[in-house]
Amino acid sequence: MAKKKEISVEEKLRALFDLQIIDSRIDEIRNVRGELPLEVEDLDNEIQGMSDKLEKLNNDLAEFDTSVKAFKNNIEEAKELITKYADKLNNVRNNREYNSIVKEEEFQKLEIELAEKKIKEIKAKTELKKETIETLNAQIADKQKHLDAKKNELDEIMKETEKEETLLIEQSSKFEAKIEDRLINAYKRIRSNVKNGLAVVAVERGASGGSFFTIPPQVQMEIASRQKIITDEYSGRILVDAELAEEEKTKITKMIEAL
Repeated sequence: MAKKKEISVEEKLRALFDLQIIDSRIDEIRNVRGELPLEVEDLDNEIQGMSDKLEKLNNDLAEFDTSVKAFKNNIEEAKELITKYADKLNNVRNNREYNSIVKEEEFQKLEIELAEKKIKEIKAKTELKKETIETLNAQIADKQKHLDAKKNELDEIMKETEKEETLLIEQSSKFEAKIEDRLINAYKRIRSNVKNGLAVVAVERGASGGSFFTIPPQVQMEIASRQKIITDEYSGRILVDAELAEEEKTKITKMIEAL
């Protein structure tokens, strides 16, 4: 990897503040989307889960149908056997043979009763499954409608901001490339630890931006001299003087407007 060009402390401070302005604008764009991307993802996952459940229910219905057909076949086979047994009874030679045929006939009648009972149970389960499927289909349709609305809302926001965000991310990478890794890592660490993502702030009315703690005059002079990187002892943020901040804001604002 190519070594980064050595630049002065002032140039580092300007690059850091420029990077902060750009990253803050990216944050603003993403905040406009709010929770929409997560809401879309959650709805997608929810619909998928419901669709999986629906598929299982439909598979259960198919299995029920197969079982009913099998039991109906059993009934038909049993009826055919009973008919055959009835014919045999007309030609029995002794009581033993008669009793054997009668037992077989009774057994087949019991098989028919059992099959009919099973078919009745399956039909009851089928009705319940169908009711559940109907309810689930309605819920999926409702969720899908909600998801489509959220996706449309997100798409509209993305159309308005996607190009700008892509270009800003490219610019952010370019400014990062100017700054030594140690400073970039510190910058990113501070950004992740503060609520508003501000790792580099200007001194305003004797205090660091967003803070009420006064910076001693001697330290303010050191910040204004731009000879070393100075951080706020309370928040850990990197500090720049107000004049530098104003100059860079004007420069980066023009750059963003030209994108």
